[in-house]
Amino acid sequence: MITPMEEITQNHCKKTKQIMKITNKPPDNTEPKTSNNTNIINHCNNTRFLHRQQSEEVKLAALAIGFNVRLRSADMPSAMQERAIRHARAVLDSAGQRRPNPTLLARSLKKEFDSVYGPAWHCVAGKSFGSFVTHSPGGFVYFSVDSFSFLLFKTEVHVIVPPSPKP
Repeated sequence: MITPMEEITQNHCKKTKQIMKITNKPPDNTEPKTSNNTNIINHCNNTRFLHRQQSEEVKLAALAIGFNVRLRSADMPSAMQERAIRHARAVLDSAGQRRPNPTLLARSLKKEFDSVYGPAWHCVAGKSFGSFVTHSPGGFVYFSVDSFSFLLFKTEVHVIVPPSPKP
């Protein structure tokens, strides 16, 4: 079964091929740098990538709505954002009726990301806080779940080896 996004992509690529046959140029009217078939393949691959990226964003938005999450800022792949949102929601739900401890929330999310994505993740959680951080590219997300906000970011780790003593 073809999803609506795949159908759009297939129709778009069919139209692109038709335009290339008629005009001998790609749809954006740029001169082909290589053969027409290569241009068609590259164009269709780029189109599929964009549709896949849009599909991931729609999936993430639907998840956020379902989990009562407000995504405030992110520089992180969708799959990692989804993992952070799901983990935060699970930890808050496990607290039940008792008031969640922000320190334990932050520790749990940090440990989850350290174990899955490697060391040097930092997490701040609570109802009110300010921040100004530097993060590694692709390693930042700031979101709210119910009344709690989460700031999760990664920094680089450089191992410092002390110089060996002189003989």
